[in-house]
Amino acid sequence: MKQSTYDTGADVRERALLVSLVTDEVKRSGSDPKHSLQELVHLAETAGVEVAGRIMQNRDVPDTKWFVGKGKAQELKAAIAAEGVTTAIFDQELSGAQVRNLEAELDAKIIDRTQLILDIFAGRAKTREGILQVELAQLTYLLPRLAGQGVNLSRQGGGIGTRGPGETKLETDRRHIRNRINELKRQLKEVIAHRNLHRERRKKTGVVQIALVGYTNAGKSTLLRQLTSADVLAENKLFATLDPTTRTLALPSGKEVLLTDTVGFIQNLPHDLVAAFRATLEEANEADLLLHVVDASSPMRDRQRTVVEEVLGELGAAGKPTLLVYNKIDEVPSNAIGLLAGGADTIRLSAFNARDLDHLLHRIEDKLLGGICTLRLPASRGDLSALAYRVGDVLSRETEEDDLILTLRINPADMEKWGRPLEAYRTAEMPETAASEADR
Repeated sequence: MKQSTYDTGADVRERALLVSLVTDEVKRSGSDPKHSLQELVHLAETAGVEVAGRIMQNRDVPDTKWFVGKGKAQELKAAIAAEGVTTAIFDQELSGAQVRNLEAELDAKIIDRTQLILDIFAGRAKTREGILQVELAQLTYLLPRLAGQGVNLSRQGGGIGTRGPGETKLETDRRHIRNRINELKRQLKEVIAHRNLHRERRKKTGVVQIALVGYTNAGKSTLLRQLTSADVLAENKLFATLDPTTRTLALPSGKEVLLTDTVGFIQNLPHDLVAAFRATLEEANEADLLLHVVDASSPMRDRQRTVVEEVLGELGAAGKPTLLVYNKIDEVPSNAIGLLAGGADTIRLSAFNARDLDHLLHRIEDKLLGGICTLRLPASRGDLSALAYRVGDVLSRETEEDDLILTLRINPADMEKWGRPLEAYRTAEMPETAASEADR
């Protein structure tokens, strides 16, 4: 039998039925329930679960007691017995009462989409910050559902829904969990303060930051690896990497910037998880440029793009300078490429194509480095010339008596943010440069 992706503590790989409820609200939202259910399949497989079957139910609104209704619950019970499965995974979030009722009726472990995602994150977190954030999100999720966790909490066999804080913590009372949540928040504040200190240092030195954002499995880690030779995991799996990775990226002009790979987004991303990972996701909020990576080969690329934009809006990163990067273009049929959205801030590429990557680097440089200006600096002010080299792309350097004349290309936002000491020495300015060589 194929081994689970993670060591769940169980002797055999778990088998589960996947259940999705299609309500009128879901239909009005414009989302595709079939795609969401298929995504749930990938999530389950990522968690090391064998999918035994899928069941979809249509109702006007969820049933308050059984979620899918008493009749469908009976059908689920029969299907669970026939398939010999021990777990039912729901594509929507369940209340504690619904979990309790379904467990009693089906005699099976009940997991919802949120708990499944949290479980995957628990298996992927490696850094101290990531582990703290996942535990905080899990405990915040479990606290109002303790009454509905009766069967789950008594299980000792491992499997999905039991990773992370651990059995002993889950069986404690609400007061103990609240105390643990407060302790986790305190520890995270220390981590966040340390991260903010590094950010402030980067700002003072004028280091430019770029963040890779996008839907999970869009190819962000692969792009980071190809651009910077970073030793990061790049797999065709959901949430293949969780903790952010930052590497130095050299632009064609020789200017070095920082490129950060952030955690992938997903539709219906648990709000507790967004809140817990806010410090990590703020890498996107602090960035000077976002590379929004979209899987061009996905039939749901437009919806996935919208999901990412919505989460960025929640984080306060909406409206930041962005390049829309359609990745995996080599997997798109030639007659469908024209269906991809275009525009001045859009690029289509394959992360494994050297020419495409070179094109991307030029586009990044054009986006970051804007107009050309001339500075006349006192030759004795080495600090000012060093600052000019850090915040802009120096195109020429001349000396005239006791002055150093630098012609550089610099983004106005960079000049405003880090180059204010240079403003008094500006002598001339030219319009913003044209697009990269690849676009000429």
